[in-house]
This record gives sequence, structure tokens and C-alpha cells, in this order.
Amino acid sequence: MSSSPRSTALRDARRIVVKVGSSLVTNEGRGLDEAAIGEWCRQLAALVHDGREVVMVSSGAIAEGMKRLGWRTRPHELHELQAAAAVGQMGLAQMYETKLRENKLGSAQVLLTHADLADRERYLNARSTLVTLLALGVVPVINENDTVVNDEIKFGDNDTLGALVANLVEADALVILTDQKGLYSADPRKDPAATFVHEAVAGDPALEAMAGGAGSSLGRGGMITKILAAKRAAGSGASTVIAWGREPDALLRLSRGEAIGTLLVAQTAKHQARKRWMADHLQMRGAVTVDDGAAAKVRAEGKSLLPIGMTAVEGDFSRGDVIAVRDTAGTELARGLANYSSGEARLLCRKPSSEFERLLGYTAEPEMVHRDNMVLMPAA
Repeated sequence: MSSSPRSTALRDARRIVVKVGSSLVTNEGRGLDEAAIGEWCRQLAALVHDGREVVMVSSGAIAEGMKRLGWRTRPHELHELQAAAAVGQMGLAQMYETKLRENKLGSAQVLLTHADLADRERYLNARSTLVTLLALGVVPVINENDTVVNDEIKFGDNDTLGALVANLVEADALVILTDQKGLYSADPRKDPAATFVHEAVAGDPALEAMAGGAGSSLGRGGMITKILAAKRAAGSGASTVIAWGREPDALLRLSRGEAIGTLLVAQTAKHQARKRWMADHLQMRGAVTVDDGAAAKVRAEGKSLLPIGMTAVEGDFSRGDVIAVRDTAGTELARGLANYSSGEARLLCRKPSSEFERLLGYTAEPEMVHRDNMVLMPAA
């Protein structure tokens, strides 16, 4: 009997982003819920020990700051929101660090803004940091950097951030833990005929019609932001589950293929989505020419491109731009994301990685284009 998407989307996921909302983290604003955070961290640890890689995107800094400052309602002034975030972030990070350490896991606090993920170079820097942390077995705990941003606080939400992080690290799945069981065809508090949606296709316009507005005074989201986050995550091939955060062992049961919450299935495979985007990139800022040895490794063996194999650099490009990789005859072998700017690449031509720091003053990556960020072009 073949497995359905319901049983395999999370069961087969190796890299998972988990997002948990403010009302859950802070027990509806009464302060950080130590028991609940401890439970999620226990499950994260079990997933890591099972060979999975997990990233936690956690709301709660502003809500925890409000509690510590004695504020009963969410303020509207920007400087007050930023102050609450600064106060609450201390306790939030400490709580996750303590609970993950109790489960023999290291943790790292990563503060991001949407602007970090819109800028090419900062995007690659953030990705490199997160992928390195995952390789080290450390759980990154991510929150939006509410202390220094402005309109992100007014209009942003961590559901969207969760989807952006799923895209950033090329996750297989996004799990959004919320204070609702999942998606209903209508608001069950208002419509007794509303039915539960067990599974649907991420990005289906009908889902947005089902979702209501923001449902909590603490957070800035609501079911609509979760539906839109699932649509965004699906763009890079990640399926999304929306589930009740207090469901016992929800993450572990999902990882075993159990049907919990609402599954929104991505229709495009993860690697297919990323490589299609690179292959369709029409406005490349430059190119590198490689010798015959490097060309063979890229074309026949699917290896990363190392600067030692480069013989020439064309154009003016920045770190994170899509560039062409060409052989000595000028044939385009591949396209991919540049780890170094054109000026840096010219200095690195024919040089081993051991020379990078002397030439540049730093070493970002050993590769000019990593194989995960490269797509081979069809042979002529």
C-alpha cells in the first residue's frame, strides 16, 4: 500500500522549521510558559537525536516584555514596542537555552529582520550561519529583531518569518504551532457548520477565503497569515502543518506520519523549485570561466566550483548574485549563486582556499559556487 502525502510530508522531512506563537509561548500573556517550552524543547531534542535538523522560530519577546513591564495591553507607540521587545528577548533566549541544555542540546539566538532576507549578501550570510549551526547539532532559536526595526513590528508576523526561514535553509517542512487545532472551512466560533480541513494544497486560493482575521491581542497574526506563510514556504518546496501547540507530543507524532492538524502540501519538490529559479534567471550580472578539470567536475561529477579552477571573471556582480559558469569554449555549464563578488573572485582565480584569508582578509566559503546553489544547464 503506497503512502499518501499525509503520512510522508513530515515523516520523511530531514530539515524542519518549527514556529510557535506568542499566545502559546507566554500562556496567553501571563509570562513565559516554562512547562510548554520545556516540552517543545524535549521534542526538538528527540528529533535531533533521530538525525533530523531543526530550527525554532519563536514569538513571545514583546509579550514577555509586556508582562515584565506590567503592561496589560499591547502598546501602539513604536518606541514602547521596541522597549518591550528588548526586555522580553532576554528572558525568551534564556528560557530556550536552559530547556535545550537540559536535553543535551546547544542553542543559538539568531535575530533577523525581513530586510536581512531581502538583501542578497545578508541573506547568504544568514544562510551560512544557520547551516553551520545545524551541522554542529545546535538548535537556532530565531525571532524577528523587533528592537531595531519599525514597520516589521507594525505589519510583520512570525508566521511569515517562519516561511522565510524555511526558504532560507531549504527546509523540507514548516510546522506552525498555534492555539487552534488547524484550519476550518469557516470560523467555528461563528459557523456551527464549519468543517475541519485535514489536508489541502498550499497556495489554493480557496484557503484564503476560509481564513479569518487576527485572533489574538498578543500576536499580530491569525489564520490568514499562516495560510499565506504556507503558500510562501511551498514556493521552495516545503509543506506546512498547522497544529495545536498543546497537542501531546505533536512534533514527534507528526514525524512518525500521524495525521495531526492541517497539512498544506507543496506541489513543487524542494530542489526542483530552487534549481528552476536559478535556471530561469535571465539577468545574470557576470560569469566565470573554468579550466577543463573544473568543468569536468562540475558537469560530470556534480561538484562545487572552487576558485582554484577559475581562469577568468566577467562582469560586475555581488555576493549572492546568480552567475554563469562557462568552459574554455564559452559554453555555459551551470548557473549558481556567487559566494564572492566579482572583485574578490578575480583575486581568487587559480588560488587554493588556504590563500583566501591572505588575499581578502577573511574566508567566507571555500567554494565560489556551492553545488547546492548550482543548476547544470542542458548540453548543447
